[in-house]
Parts: sequence; C-alpha cells; structure tokens
Amino acid sequence: METYKNIFTNGDVIVSYEPHRCIHAEACAKGLSEVFKTSVIPWIDLDGASTKKIIKQVKKCPSGALSYCLRKN
Repeated sequence: METYKNIFTNGDVIVSYEPHRCIHAEACAKGLSEVFKTSVIPWIDLDGASTKKIIKQVKKCPSGALSYCLRKN
C-alpha cells in the first residue's frame, strides 16, 4: 500500500494534514472544494484557490488536523 506525505505547498503556503486528528467533519471540502477534494488522492490541491482563501479555510478546521505556515522568501 502506497502512503502519501501529508504536506502540501503552492510555493507561498505549506499546509499539513494530521489524519489521526481528523474528525471527518468535511468542513474543508464543504468550504473550499476547489482545494480540498474527498474523491481523489492526493486530496489537497493548493493550486485550486488563492493562498488567502486556503489559509482562511484551514483556520476553520474543527479538529486542528489541518495547519499552515507561510513560506519565507
């Protein structure tokens, strides 16, 4: 079985996903389905929205399974 790293970047922001913390509320997918997709792997595509929208949605994660940090130039 292939495993996937749970770190994603678009060059501006790095989003991390901790599956053991996830409560599967799907707040991420319901709020920003262009980025957080429940039917494909890898399920996070940070090219789907602006960095500002991604950060706003990650902050709404009810379990804290999603987190972000900005890349330094």
